[in-house]
Amino acid sequence: MLNGKKIVVVMPAYNAEKTLKKTYEEIPKDIVDDIILTDDKSCDRTVEVAKAMKIKTFVHDQNKGYGANQKTCYQEALKLGADVVVMLHPDYQYPPKLITPMAGLITSGMFDVVLGSRILGNNAIKGGMPVYKYTANRLLTLIENHMISQKLSEYHTGYRAFSKEVLLNLPILENSDDFVFDNQMLLQAFYFGYKVAEITCPSVYTKESSSINFLRSLIYGIGVLHTASRYMLQRHSLGKWPIFDKNGAKLAS
Repeated sequence: MLNGKKIVVVMPAYNAEKTLKKTYEEIPKDIVDDIILTDDKSCDRTVEVAKAMKIKTFVHDQNKGYGANQKTCYQEALKLGADVVVMLHPDYQYPPKLITPMAGLITSGMFDVVLGSRILGNNAIKGGMPVYKYTANRLLTLIENHMISQKLSEYHTGYRAFSKEVLLNLPILENSDDFVFDNQMLLQAFYFGYKVAEITCPSVYTKESSSINFLRSLIYGIGVLHTASRYMLQRHSLGKWPIFDKNGAKLAS
């Protein structure tokens, strides 16, 4: 509990056998009530390692995609009665110790969504982020800020915390099952008027860190711009899409 709110950490996993234990051990158990891992049909021993550590583990019977993995994570967290859900990748790219301040910003009632930004603090490249990824991140963020009239330092971090209300009210079941899910969910939060904060998040890139190849990165970038375009058009009543429809498909409480 933190400020009387139940905190649940979710870990969408795919081939995280080598980094899961280290990530899990640094999660602040003094404020985290439950930890969930959803495995997207890994090819390694991720599930065995998770179960050995007594982590609540859910396994997809086939690889469904990063976005689909998150949908399962959030649904299971809500079933446990979570008030705040923090998504932490089990590849140890993001520091688990930041769970406390991220959750705290939400339990304070000041914010609904909190992002761990790798760009704030100028530590991204020092932490090992490939230069081409850093450049693409900065360019896409610049374009998106202009298109949707926001001022985030980055839209592409995988370290995120959400209030229960956000998870119940956003039509996230309308979102992609692929990597652009993250971007769609963030733009939905802005579209429906939720308050979003960022904190500085040092990141570490190793050979075990999850990553997508250049082609998938290119497809993701196109998806990001496509989502921002739809956001902008719908804001000006020039179109209508399910991901920005308040009556779109949502998670169950």
